[in-house]
Amino acid sequence: MHLRYSYRVYPTAGQCALLARTAGCARVVYNDALALRKEARKSGRPYPNSTELQKLVITAAKKTAERAWLASVGVDPLIQSLRDLDTAYRNFFDSVSGKRQGRPVGLPRFKSKRDSRQSLRFTRNGFRVRSNGKLYLAKIGDVRVKWSRALPADPSSVTIVLDAAGRYHASFVVDVEPARLPEVDAEIGIDLGLTTYAVLSDGSVIDNPRFLRKAEKRLKAAQRELSRKAKGSKNRAKARRKVAKAHAKVADTRRDWLHKQTTGIIRETQAVYLEDLNVHGLGRGRLAKSVHDAGWSTFRRLLEEKAARYGRYVGIVHRTYPSSQLCSDCGHRDGPKPLAVREWACSACGVLHDRDLNAARNILAAGQADRLNAPGGPVRPGVAIPHRARPVERGTHRNTGGTGREPRTAGAAGIPRHSAGGGCQGKLISTPAARSTARR
Repeated sequence: MHLRYSYRVYPTAGQCALLARTAGCARVVYNDALALRKEARKSGRPYPNSTELQKLVITAAKKTAERAWLASVGVDPLIQSLRDLDTAYRNFFDSVSGKRQGRPVGLPRFKSKRDSRQSLRFTRNGFRVRSNGKLYLAKIGDVRVKWSRALPADPSSVTIVLDAAGRYHASFVVDVEPARLPEVDAEIGIDLGLTTYAVLSDGSVIDNPRFLRKAEKRLKAAQRELSRKAKGSKNRAKARRKVAKAHAKVADTRRDWLHKQTTGIIRETQAVYLEDLNVHGLGRGRLAKSVHDAGWSTFRRLLEEKAARYGRYVGIVHRTYPSSQLCSDCGHRDGPKPLAVREWACSACGVLHDRDLNAARNILAAGQADRLNAPGGPVRPGVAIPHRARPVERGTHRNTGGTGREPRTAGAAGIPRHSAGGGCQGKLISTPAARSTARR
């Protein structure tokens, strides 16, 4: 299982200039290769493969006067940019053929030097973790790293990322064995909402922190200051970076909170059942800001990633399942109700229900029925086929699950590491799993 570990890095001013130059060269190589493939398509010739592109836009280009400056940077990030182009084309063709699920993926586009986010990937030949804790990058030098946690194994690659807030991160990819947690008997259903973030079938309630709403005043002041700066001026660039830092703080706080909540749920329960909410559609309505602030998709993704790593189960109940209309005691369907109705009494048995708690209990029952009674398929039409969560290419940035630090042992390249079986840390990476849904 591949995990991704991210750390803050602090390059010097000279190293920042070298990283910017390398990112610019990688962008030019990417655009040159894309232009060659577009030209080949217009002329009816076959697409040049990666080997031919590498010879044309890197090896041969270095010998020309127009691209001689490509030799001043490491070749590893240039080659990786061509692989990124291959991945972009592969995603497009898989989307057209139906092999890739989800929203359609378009053709690759040219990269702009005005992009606020830049990334450079180095493979084993292009980087090395020094014994003193510094990260060596080819033709960049030793970069200082803030080791917030230990690497569990030797990394196979590292990606240097510059975000819109001007922060540099080093994202390592390591290969580790899955750490299965001891099995427990608890299973829960979760009903997500906006008034309260989540209501669990056991009666627990998770309050909605509303990170964006609380930071609106600070964001409003920063954006007003940005709008008053002259376009193209240095003061405008400073104001833009200030706005980006304010948004990054909100995103980091939300991500940290989501990791803590999902880690606690995965540790305490063996199976978790969620409703397949149409977040994309809700994010375009009148509640769009609140929906995006809640981060429901990230909550579900983190649960699936950690369940895949720690031997838990995540079941998804189809969005057409009437969880808010059924009585969790007698099963009578009482009909749809407006959102303003938070409590209702069953017309058949007379039991008074809390709307969210009743929905969570119905989600638990539906998920258990699909998982235990019909492991080969759904028991009702219109209900999604349960699936075990598979790894995807996103995850945690730091360990938030444990209550204390664990004993350390010698790690990769002298960096101390925790013993196996620690908290939910690391980032699962692989091709995103396609979710199969039974059609009504």
